[in-house]
Amino acid sequence: MKLRLRRLAGKIRLDGRDIVFFGMSLLLAFSIWLIHNLSLNYSETVSVPVVAECNLDGHSNRSSNAGVVAARCRTSGFSLVRNRYQHSRSAQVIRFEAADMHHREGELFYVTASDLAGYVNDIFGESARLESILSDEVTFRFPYENHKRVPVQAVAVLNFRPQYTAMGPVRLQPDSVTVYGEPFHLEQVDRVMTRTITLSDIHGGAHGSVKLDPVSGLRMSDTEVNYSLDVTRYVEIHSEVTVSMRNVPAGRKVSVFPSMAKVTYKCAFPLSTDPSSGVRFFIDYKDFEGSIGGRCIPRPVSLPDGVLDYSLEPEVFECVEEGRQ
Repeated sequence: MKLRLRRLAGKIRLDGRDIVFFGMSLLLAFSIWLIHNLSLNYSETVSVPVVAECNLDGHSNRSSNAGVVAARCRTSGFSLVRNRYQHSRSAQVIRFEAADMHHREGELFYVTASDLAGYVNDIFGESARLESILSDEVTFRFPYENHKRVPVQAVAVLNFRPQYTAMGPVRLQPDSVTVYGEPFHLEQVDRVMTRTITLSDIHGGAHGSVKLDPVSGLRMSDTEVNYSLDVTRYVEIHSEVTVSMRNVPAGRKVSVFPSMAKVTYKCAFPLSTDPSSGVRFFIDYKDFEGSIGGRCIPRPVSLPDGVLDYSLEPEVFECVEEGRQ
């Protein structure tokens, strides 16, 4: 036998370079075969462990368990190999819409097969084509978490083009959020702020989205909100008004100094009514009693439609009650 092998080797006359070339040829052929087979599409049953993320009032935003989603999908060999490697190492974290997460009881929520169909590419990969969902439903546990609802306050730096102004404050949607965390941290928070909304040369309605300022130690149900601002052109009307007292108890007399004020009205353009007639400014006796040294700010009883804002000169008035030391 050995003699035959020696004779065969002598006839082939293999040297070192031939062996290297032969090995490389085998490796190249195997690589081409492997790439060809992995590029083909296969129909297989795939099971993927999934950890769910979802904004649910009163609950943690991430499930404490991993639910297994099973489906029959058609995908490439590359995707199958990649998915099996990834899922053997850790569960896939998938973010679900709150509308797709159904409450069973307590901390338990579930996602139905029809809802899971909308997350196929997130779970099984972009190239996966769903044939059927084998899991009727997948259950997740979202632990309870301390929380409370607080308003959102807009922080805005607004610069308007001349003769333009806001018709009201910046509106936010949503105007409140749920904050989660330890009781001690929750007690310290009565509102959350937006990042600064900076707008320049405003001469029309404005809208957009803005991030919320994070609060140390707390998680928020929303990280950004939408804002909108109604803007109008205005004209200024100047007038003089009498400032007097109202609701003064019987037998008492309070004098206001000065008794007249210059008022500037900002009115929406075009002007529908003349606000300079019929508007009266008063200081309520209760405001006078609660004032420091009788210094009070008058207020109008009512303003005509179309008046956006007003300013008084002076802003503060001296009130003196006769007979009081």
